Amino acid sequence: MDLKKHEIKANDELKLNKKLVQKLKKKKPKDLDAIVHQLHDEAFEEIDCLDCANCCKSISPIVRDKDIQRIAKYLRVKPSVFVQEYLNLDHENDYVFKNQPCPFLGADNYCSIYEVRPKACAEYPHTDRRKFQQILPLSLKNTIICPAVLFVFDGLKEHYK
Repeated sequence: MDLKKHEIKANDELKLNKKLVQKLKKKKPKDLDAIVHQLHDEAFEEIDCLDCANCCKSISPIVRDKDIQRIAKYLRVKPSVFVQEYLNLDHENDYVFKNQPCPFLGADNYCSIYEVRPKACAEYPHTDRRKFQQILPLSLKNTIICPAVLFVFDGLKEHYK
């Protein structure tokens, strides 16, 4: 996957996607979740996360206490050691990884802690969740990071002309 091309396309479409978000927030279509879920499925028929891993390379998930406990156990270290070695508190007092790319991302784009990865990683890019309306601003930002989210937005623009 050519991430540079994706970034250029996403930035070129950002203005249109902002307008779409405003329109959807105002209109609140009842079929939004169903359309997004269908587009999500179509996106992942075409896009393989292992060809990209841009989320793992460029943004950090929020790492909750449950995540810390689970990952520390998997790594066979105390939670405090895991926190000290891998995490920082961000400006909202959430734990995030100190560095990007993610310290658990391999050169082959595989996650070495996939079975116990943070919940935020498991749910990303959030295009299969209910009440998509609530995360439109976040999803707009994610169009720059994730080709699947941009695919969903392209489909939404087509559907809600």
